[in-house]
Amino acid sequence: MKLSSSAAGLTAAVLLAPLTGAPGMPVAHAETLPALNMEATVKAAQIDPRRPDNTLTPGAKAGVLLVEQALRDRSLLDTKWVDGYFGTTTVTAYANFQKSLGLSGLAANGLPGKTSLTKLGAGRFQVTDIVEPGPRVSTGGFVVNTRTRNMLAEAKRLLGRDLKLDQGSYNPGGDPTSAGTHDGGGVVDISVEGMNSATRTAVVRGLRLVGFAAWVRNPQQDDWPWHIHAVAISDTDLARQAQHQVGDYYLGLNGLAGRGPDDGPKVTIRTWEEYQRR
Repeated sequence: MKLSSSAAGLTAAVLLAPLTGAPGMPVAHAETLPALNMEATVKAAQIDPRRPDNTLTPGAKAGVLLVEQALRDRSLLDTKWVDGYFGTTTVTAYANFQKSLGLSGLAANGLPGKTSLTKLGAGRFQVTDIVEPGPRVSTGGFVVNTRTRNMLAEAKRLLGRDLKLDQGSYNPGGDPTSAGTHDGGGVVDISVEGMNSATRTAVVRGLRLVGFAAWVRNPQQDDWPWHIHAVAISDTDLARQAQHQVGDYYLGLNGLAGRGPDDGPKVTIRTWEEYQRR
């Protein structure tokens, strides 16, 4: 039977409606990839390896599982470790994946960076809530990345004072007492010259508020002068030692080798991205 032109047009419209959707509505897709929250996943990759147990990082399980399943399917992670816990085994597996992409150095530090995470998720998941350190820049005569520079600028604004750096980031071998924490991005030492005890504590508090794991360091702790050590939480360029300091900070520790209790001011722990959304 031959349809009239009007009937044929109506039939075509009905057939196309499920594909195109109503005016102003997005086109429907046969399959929508699950979202992986990068912020939560990177946070877990810093905290979980430092935990004394298998407690999962809140809000991170779904994303970590997506990462672990993808690593398993690439024969980089045994099935028994696909558990939503981004422990040392998963960190090592992720670093091996980064190396398989031809990445090296800080780009293969075991923390999920935007480039490697996007490649791992191709056809499997879409990456949301992206964290990026940004290009390297100079501030106060020292090299840091853009994210760290912005965090320092906001801390200065909150405190109403300048912060003089004693050491910047990307400084491998620069100070042996730093134990490699400054080898990557996101880490600075701040001079406390002219500060009394109350001021030092206030500066640490300001740094913590904007997303640093920060502590006052004194000569009784090691062979170093008084200074403030600050690590930008979730900076994906962090050296492994600095990653450990962030994890310890979340667990209420002081970031030193002895893993003593945190001796700094108590604040709600936030990343830079969380601070900006507060």
